[in-house]
Amino acid sequence: MLALDKKTANTATVPFTGYQKFVAGLLAFLQFAVILDFMVMSPLGAVIMPSLGISPARFGIVVSAYAFSAGLSGLLAAGFADRFDRKKLLLFFYAGFLCGTLWCGLARSFEAMLAARIVTGLFGGVIGSVLLAIATDLFAPNLRGRVMGIIQTAFAASQVMGIPVALYLSNHFSWHAPFFLIVGIGAIGGVVLAWRLQPVDAHLEGQSRSNALQHLVATVTDRRHLPALATTCLLATGGFMLMPFSSVFTVNNLGIGLDRLPTIYLITGLCTIFVGPLIGKLADRFGKMPVFYFGTAVTIVMVLTYTHLPPVPLPVVIAVNVVMFLGIFSRMIPYQALAASVPEQHMRGSFNAISASLQQLSGGLAAIIAGHLVSTGANGKLQGFPHVGYVVVGTTLVAAFLVTQVNKELQGRQAAAA
Repeated sequence: MLALDKKTANTATVPFTGYQKFVAGLLAFLQFAVILDFMVMSPLGAVIMPSLGISPARFGIVVSAYAFSAGLSGLLAAGFADRFDRKKLLLFFYAGFLCGTLWCGLARSFEAMLAARIVTGLFGGVIGSVLLAIATDLFAPNLRGRVMGIIQTAFAASQVMGIPVALYLSNHFSWHAPFFLIVGIGAIGGVVLAWRLQPVDAHLEGQSRSNALQHLVATVTDRRHLPALATTCLLATGGFMLMPFSSVFTVNNLGIGLDRLPTIYLITGLCTIFVGPLIGKLADRFGKMPVFYFGTAVTIVMVLTYTHLPPVPLPVVIAVNVVMFLGIFSRMIPYQALAASVPEQHMRGSFNAISASLQQLSGGLAAIIAGHLVSTGANGKLQGFPHVGYVVVGTTLVAAFLVTQVNKELQGRQAAAA
């Protein structure tokens, strides 16, 4: 089962070229802006809900609105994702994403915020799939663990630099200010993207003459894609179920002051920003599956620990968060590197768009489910959070089984090719 990984492990020391280093950094920066847009909704939840006068269930709807619109746009874009230069496609959706984020900053009511999140999701939901397609096109399989690790550091960077600053701005100005910050930071990445990234169009040579709908259907019905697409759905549930309510749980249940939240995100992010590239290197050197299984075990233990925490000191909360994100990263990075080999080059854009769409749709459903599993008690504490943890553990176990099937399929294809 692990033979596929072992055959590529010996070449894991191949260095990046100068341009590959630039591309990896740029992709991580663009991913940072997109992830930050989602991440700020979690710590700002403790501020947005009372400001707009909405319940946890309605806040879950706001979070899931982005996911559902992103899922819809992914499906609509899937048929066309391999028909254009990936750079041009990325520029189009990235510009729309920045406009939607600006609208979020201007929103002054629940309805306006809901509409803004829908627009942001329509454009932002496609960006991640295009970034992954570019990374897969420009990096060989024995380099993909490292480049996925670098791209995933965007998640940690959003905690280190983005979320603490966002909380600072919301505490000293208003919760609208962080969205303006994202637009400003994101615009810099957009300029560099348009200026320096070379066209990414090698996949156009392998295109068939089928129309967009036929291309979409061919991608969805390919049996080799189905386990990977199902795995993507399950991996999305954890973040969408836990993150929207993490700040509320930390403040109201664990007794950590709102002004201490930046410390938690800062230290957790600083640790994971170094862990991400390391996990990528380990996945390239020792194989994707061993690292994935390790991450699965750590995730299960820490999710159950986190969702059952009583009021504890700040250092304990930080330690639990750090180890939990270690487990999450140890699943996501090797899986993304493994799944990158599932589609053929001329179907990567479509596959990644469908994958991102399913990820957002399942994540949106997960956010709604989580919003109904939890409630706010008379004392302000979040009730029912352990039930969310049980659901996340269940999806984690099923995902581990499916990833095993994905690896077997890739191993069989490699043996057939040999």
